[in-house]
Amino acid sequence: MADLVVHAGLQAPGSRANGARLLTLLLLVALVGASLMSLAIGASGTSLWRAFNDLVSGQSLSLRDQVVLWDIRVPRTVLGVLVGASLAMSGAVLQGLFRNPLADPGIVGVSSGAGLGAISAIVLGSFLPAVLAERLGYYLVPVAAFLGGWASTLVLYGISTRKGRTSVGTMLLAGIALGALTGALSGIMVYVADDQQLRDLTFWGMGSLAGATWTKVIAATPLIMVAMLGTPFLARALNGLSLGEASAAHIGIPVQRMKRLAILAVAAATGASVAVSGGIGFVGIVVPHLLRLMVGPDHRYLLINSGLLGAALLLIADVISRTIIAPAELPIGIVTATLGGPFFLWILLRQRGLVDM
Repeated sequence: MADLVVHAGLQAPGSRANGARLLTLLLLVALVGASLMSLAIGASGTSLWRAFNDLVSGQSLSLRDQVVLWDIRVPRTVLGVLVGASLAMSGAVLQGLFRNPLADPGIVGVSSGAGLGAISAIVLGSFLPAVLAERLGYYLVPVAAFLGGWASTLVLYGISTRKGRTSVGTMLLAGIALGALTGALSGIMVYVADDQQLRDLTFWGMGSLAGATWTKVIAATPLIMVAMLGTPFLARALNGLSLGEASAAHIGIPVQRMKRLAILAVAAATGASVAVSGGIGFVGIVVPHLLRLMVGPDHRYLLINSGLLGAALLLIADVISRTIIAPAELPIGIVTATLGGPFFLWILLRQRGLVDM
């Protein structure tokens, strides 16, 4: 029983815990550095340091610098932190829930459902009543993506839950089937889309932070923050679940309630993220696995560090996306796929025995 208690996170090996705390501090520094880089670098040529010197010396910023920094770069940086942290923490939760290092937020159907919602809004938006279309305006696609992600999650949860008990195995298989179904429906929408709609679909599917605004930040922040602040409270339960559901229940962990909370947290965070940034892959699978190799499987440190590293990496990827072919901008999903794809293949090689099973 003592071994179970230690493994469940009620105690922690001193050297590993100290290393994890040190890594947390280093990742905080890295996130601050990535945030400053995101604010300072861009195609416009506006200098963050010149603006800072002007403020210190009492001079007022030019209208151009105010617009570039406050209306473009700051909301983009904040949204990058929120999206990167939410995707990485969601991936860590799902990998713990499924006890599989290859799990990611797309496995619960949120990403595919959100994609179907966005595609439907782009293709069928012209058929909406004029009053509703005018009220939603630019936010029609994000709202549809969020609703699609939530709807797919509710369907998946209903399929995998019976008599108050949620089957993780059924959820995994149902998620694959639901992803195939939403993919087919999305294919139908793409088939009937016109040329302009196809262009919009392509850019949304590759993901981008280019459309970041304060309105998007305000809309996404409550759901993402509630999910991220609540996720660390699942750490002990996820540690216990790594021993198996029976052992976790034996040491007093409410397994079924933990599953429900984990699924809802992932659905909220990932749904809101996909709604405002489009499809950004590999963050949810690469970041938690990399940190698991560095600090071990203790979710008390893994979840927090995943959020920090996910936010920092997405900001760096965003800086690359908007400078590598400046003044044009490369969709951030291409950057994360280019960086994450080789790492994912490396994970598959390391986990070859698990995949073969």
